[in-house]
Amino acid sequence: MEITAQWVRVSWTKRSRGGPAAALRNGLPAGFALPSPTPPPPGFAHVVRLREDDDFRPRAGETTLRDAGLVLRDEGGRLRVHTRIPELGGLPPRRRRPPAVRLAPGQWVLWRLNYRFSSAAGVRDWSYWLDTFNVAYGPVAPDVFLGEPPLLVDECGPVR
Repeated sequence: MEITAQWVRVSWTKRSRGGPAAALRNGLPAGFALPSPTPPPPGFAHVVRLREDDDFRPRAGETTLRDAGLVLRDEGGRLRVHTRIPELGGLPPRRRRPPAVRLAPGQWVLWRLNYRFSSAAGVRDWSYWLDTFNVAYGPVAPDVFLGEPPLLVDECGPVR
């Protein structure tokens, strides 16, 4: 069965925490059209980066599913989807992680996580990431991730 994955990472600093820059950042899409006619090969994810330094212009590429932080397993006709947390430790406080999602063929999930980081010496400003993982099980159209997700997992916590 086909697995289609997209990893969207938005990164910013305190400069985009309020005003017009925050409005621009908050209006960014959670999903993008897949490369067509050549989507990422099996075992790879379509990656879209939006950085404050680039005025949040999308930059696309691809990476392995493992490097994207996805844990995927076929379980008897369903796809088990979970995300790994980077070892950088930039998580805001959360009660606990949600369980994995199991997708039936034709379903997709949007999974969000956010992070907050500071420099070790406190010299640089805080920086923030918002990771969105769009994962579909089965054949999909290139515009699949442009609509409303049938399943949503929002692990975002406070990033004061």
